[in-house]
Amino acid sequence: MATRTPPSSEPRPSAETGSHARRRAEDLPGVAKPRRYLPRFHWELLFCGVSGHELVGMGAARIRPDDALFARQEGEVRWLRCLRCDSWLPLHAPEQPDCETPPARDQIELPIRGRPLRDLVILRVIALKKGLLGVGFVALALALLLFSSRRDDLRDRVYTALGDLGAAPLENYDTGILHWIHEGFSLDEGRLLLVALALVLYAGLLIGESVGLWLQKRWAEYVAFVATSALLPFEVYELTVRLSPLKIVFIALNVAIVLYLLFAKRLFGLRGGAAAEERVRERDIGWAALERGAPAF
Repeated sequence: MATRTPPSSEPRPSAETGSHARRRAEDLPGVAKPRRYLPRFHWELLFCGVSGHELVGMGAARIRPDDALFARQEGEVRWLRCLRCDSWLPLHAPEQPDCETPPARDQIELPIRGRPLRDLVILRVIALKKGLLGVGFVALALALLLFSSRRDDLRDRVYTALGDLGAAPLENYDTGILHWIHEGFSLDEGRLLLVALALVLYAGLLIGESVGLWLQKRWAEYVAFVATSALLPFEVYELTVRLSPLKIVFIALNVAIVLYLLFAKRLFGLRGGAAAEERVRERDIGWAALERGAPAF
């Protein structure tokens, strides 16, 4: 007599079960499909790639249910969430834990993220640009002072060397580097000192802007906007006199800096001003921002 195989006790998959599984899969870190046509640059990933992830709970002996926002235990695998870039990393529990549980939320210092992190990167790039220019102007002022103290000796040597190279008398040149060399040697000592003083003062302004922007001070953003926009008419005029790729690059950078400070940093009350800027910071930084981006399990 044939023996009938008893029906399997395992439940058959249903459409509802499959859709639930798909929803759970979409909530897993790293598998959610993007909802934007244009890719979004993640400044957090740039920072984590340079300085490493911000993980909490690596050395804890056990993970509590209250830690699910940044640490979860799935069998033998422990998932830890980077507090900066939201990446979830699978790690094994430590063989020799250094604490019983992860620290409480009020004991965790959250890293900067979101738009404030983007602003930090851009402002520090601008600060480096202005700081390097300031140092360059200080070096130029020192060179002018040294030149002023030894101008007569240097003039004889430079004119003799250029004559040996076949150059015509420098007073015959109306443009170019030889013309500027002649103009420099023609200036009196008092005017050279005034030029050096002006360079030092402008360098001090640039270095002050650089320090303020590096520290993300609001006053430095206003100073940088006024100082950069005030030079744009002169730079445009220089383009009408003589066009060069370097001048175009510098003008494009300065225009981008002015537009960024004016609109992205909401200067002079634009787009809600400082109050709106503070609301953006509060939205992107803090535990509420982490809770909005946490997957549901």
